[in-house]
Amino acid sequence: MTDPTPLVVFDLDGTLAETAGDLMGALNHVLSLDGLPPLPVEQARSLLGAGGRALIRRGFAAAGRPLDESRLEDLFGLFLAFYEDHIADHSHLYPGVVEALDRLERGGYAFAVCTNKMEAAARQLLAALGVAGRFRAICGQDTFAVFKPEPGALLGTIERAGGDPARCVMVGDSRTDIDTSKAARVPCIAVDFGYTDRPVEEFGPDRVIGHFDALADAVAMLMKGKDGPEDGGGRDRD
Repeated sequence: MTDPTPLVVFDLDGTLAETAGDLMGALNHVLSLDGLPPLPVEQARSLLGAGGRALIRRGFAAAGRPLDESRLEDLFGLFLAFYEDHIADHSHLYPGVVEALDRLERGGYAFAVCTNKMEAAARQLLAALGVAGRFRAICGQDTFAVFKPEPGALLGTIERAGGDPARCVMVGDSRTDIDTSKAARVPCIAVDFGYTDRPVEEFGPDRVIGHFDALADAVAMLMKGKDGPEDGGGRDRD
């Protein structure tokens, strides 16, 4: 029996794509429904990364307004409807994503997405960005019974993509992604340009990259086991 194709699993928001403008637009829409002022896009780094419900909770907390769970569910439905209508008004892939996928694919790798965005929205966004067909599996917060940082979300994504955790690398931008990969015992590459209010190095990823030009080499090094303990948390730069 041959080994499964090596797999690279990506987070979506803040990793593959810059989505803050559209997510914050949807947040500000629901904040306005409760008479709250809009929050600046620049605040996205401290608000995004845990899914839409968490974003709404954080938005209300930033505005100093309490929010009960029943109202949260009402607003979450309105948030999703607005977001899906404006899912790619401002969102775009980060520079070098397509080229990195091309290079990895030539090297024999397959791809999947594990995100805390709802699965339907993730599929819609990736289709709008022209890359949905590149991924063997696209899994979201509602795909499994658990979501990131629970390891089952990543392990379930790997299984759906026909992969093996022993031949997989995760790519993310936040503590949530790094904690997920550690819990699943999958090495993690962190990008340093995503949605986190603290430097990703603080969370102990296996590698940190500053541009997708560095991704293929970082993946190859981790897959080949060239990063020993003394090199954990290393940084690759273009």
